[in-house]
Amino acid sequence: MDGSKPDARTGGVVGVLALAGIVAALMQTLVVPLIGDLPKLLDTAPSNASWVITATLLAAAVATPVAGRLGDTLGKRRVLLASFVPLIAGSVVCALAPSVVPMIVGRGLQGLGMGVVPVGISLLRDVLPPEKLGASIALMSASMGVGGALGLPFSAAVAENASWRVLFWVAAALSAVVGLLIWRVVPAGARNPAPGRFDVPGALGLGVGLVALLLAVSKGATWGWGSGTTLGLLAGSAVVLLGWGAWELRTRDPLVDLRVTARPVVLMTNAASILVGFAMYAPALVIPQLLQLPEATGYGLGQSMMAMGLWMAPAGLMMMVLAPLGAKLSAARGPKVTLSVGALVIAAGHASSLALMGSTWGLFVVTLICNTGVGLAYGAMPSLIMGAVPQEETASANSFNTLMRSIGTSVSAAVIGVVLAQMTTTLGGYVLPSEDGFRAAMTIGAGVGLLAAVVAALIPAKAAASGADDTSRTAAATTADADDQARAASASEAASDVDAGPRAALR
Repeated sequence: MDGSKPDARTGGVVGVLALAGIVAALMQTLVVPLIGDLPKLLDTAPSNASWVITATLLAAAVATPVAGRLGDTLGKRRVLLASFVPLIAGSVVCALAPSVVPMIVGRGLQGLGMGVVPVGISLLRDVLPPEKLGASIALMSASMGVGGALGLPFSAAVAENASWRVLFWVAAALSAVVGLLIWRVVPAGARNPAPGRFDVPGALGLGVGLVALLLAVSKGATWGWGSGTTLGLLAGSAVVLLGWGAWELRTRDPLVDLRVTARPVVLMTNAASILVGFAMYAPALVIPQLLQLPEATGYGLGQSMMAMGLWMAPAGLMMMVLAPLGAKLSAARGPKVTLSVGALVIAAGHASSLALMGSTWGLFVVTLICNTGVGLAYGAMPSLIMGAVPQEETASANSFNTLMRSIGTSVSAAVIGVVLAQMTTTLGGYVLPSEDGFRAAMTIGAGVGLLAAVVAALIPAKAAASGADDTSRTAAATTADADDQARAASASEAASDVDAGPRAALR
C-alpha cells in the first residue's frame, strides 16, 4: 500500500485514524472534571495546579509544527507511531503521580503527542484514492468533534464514581491500542518524503518563542499584564521569533517554509484561522460557567459537571453531520465560501446567546449553532492550505495552520478571561463573573467572527477556487479541535476562576 493510493482496506485506515483523533481529543478534556479538586488531590496551591493545563498547551504548541515537518521528511506513519509514545508514557506518569510535579511532567508528555492530528489528516492525502478522500477526512474531522464533546461527560462520570487515576489508566490503554492499530493497519504513505535535514535550530527557536509567547498570554492575568515577567516574556518572544524568521528564510531546509506561508492563500487562511480560533473558543469559556453557576446568581443554571458535559456533547456530534455537507459546499462553491459562511455562523451563534442565555435549552441551541460554524470553517481551512502547497509539505503546512488556530484560542482565553475578571458581581462573599461580563464576552466573539468572515472573503478567488478541486482532501480537518477542543481544558482553567468551592457553597 505504500505510496500508491489503494482501493483496498481504506475503511480500516480511515477508522484507525479517526480513532486516533478521538483519543487525542479525549486527552485534552481528560482533566477538566479534576480542575477544582487538583489542589487537594495533589496537595498543592491552585496556582501550581494550573500548570497541569499550561504544560499541555505549551508542549502541544511546540510539538505540532515539529511533528509536521518530521512527517514530511521521515514519513507520516513513523511520526504517528512516535507520537503515541509520549501519549502512553505521559498517561502512565499522570496515573502514578504522587504530587504536582510528576503530574505536570506527564501532562507535558501528553502534549508532545498532539501532532498526531495534523499528521494523520495529511497522511490521508497520501494513501486514499481521490474519490474517497473527502468523505474520509470528513469522518476524521467528525471524530475529533465527537471525542472532544464526549470527553467531558466520560471524564466526569469516571471522576465522580471512581479514582481519578482511572482516567489516566484508560487513556494509556486507549493510546496503546491505537498505536498498535496504526502499526498494523495504516500504510506508510508517500514513498518520496521531502528531502533535507531536520532544522534543529529552527525547531529550538520556534519552541522558545512560542513558549514565551503562550506562557505570557496564558499566565498574564495571574502575574499581571504589566508585570516584569509578563512584559519580559512578550518582548523576549518577539525578539526570538523575529530571529527565527530570519533564520528560516536563510536556511536550505527550514522547519517552516515562510515563503510558502507568504503565498496569499496560505497567509490569508492562516490569518482567518487565528480569528476563527478566537471566536470558536469564547463559548467554551462562557457556556460551561453559565451552566454550572448556582441559580442564586440569577443567571447561573445550577448544573453539575456531568450535566454540563451532557448538555454540550450533542454540539460535538453536530460536527459529524456538518463535515460532509461542508465538503459538498466547498466542492460546489469553493472552500473560501465555506470558510466565510462558517465564520458568519459562528458569529450568529454568539449573537443568539444574548437572547438565549437564560435557559439550558437556550445554551444548548447556542452550542449547536456555534459548532455548525466550526464544522464548516475548520473543514475549509485545510482545503485551502493543501490546495496551495506542494504535497511534500502537506503535513508541515497543516501543522502550522493548526498552530495558528491554537494561538487564536490562547489569545481568546486571555482576552475573555480579562473581561470576566473585570466585570464581576459578589454573592455570598464570593466574587463571580457577572451576567454583563458573559454578554460582553459573547459580543466580542461575535465581532471577531465577523472579522474572520471578512478576512476569508479577501482570500484570492482564483487560487481559492483551485483549492476547491482539492476539497475532497481536506473536508473537515478539525485538527484544531484537538488543540482547540483541548482547550476546553484551558477553558476549565478560566472556569476555575469561578471556583468549585463557591459553586458548592452557593448552590
